[in-house]
Amino acid sequence: MIRRRFLAATVALLAAPFAATAEPVEFTPGIVQEHLAAGETVFLDFKATWCTTCAAQERVIDALKAENPAYEEQITFVNVDWDDYGRHSFTRDLNVPRRSTLVVLRGEEELGRIVAQTGRDEIKALMDTALNAGM
Repeated sequence: MIRRRFLAATVALLAAPFAATAEPVEFTPGIVQEHLAAGETVFLDFKATWCTTCAAQERVIDALKAENPAYEEQITFVNVDWDDYGRHSFTRDLNVPRRSTLVVLRGEEELGRIVAQTGRDEIKALMDTALNAGM
């Protein structure tokens, strides 16, 4: 039994560098504060599964991540489900007006945001702001 666990752990460690992309963190109360306290740059994506603007933003974000692995290496991406947390105190405290809002945080500071924009240039600029903050 111990041998199987050892082999499984070894395979997982060897495969980790070849894993596709890191999955975004799903929002739960307190998770953003934990990542910020750890000195991470956090990219918040307020979205809903039924939102076409959110889906368009997600396609751009995924394409940019595929082009530049540094985004996922340096930035913690957090998905905030609008249907579950749109009226939550965290969302209200950040003055997030609607789903399809992207916000970058570092420490106690908001570094940037875009609302309902799906343009590659705007989203890339926000992601670059997050990337540069983490370096």
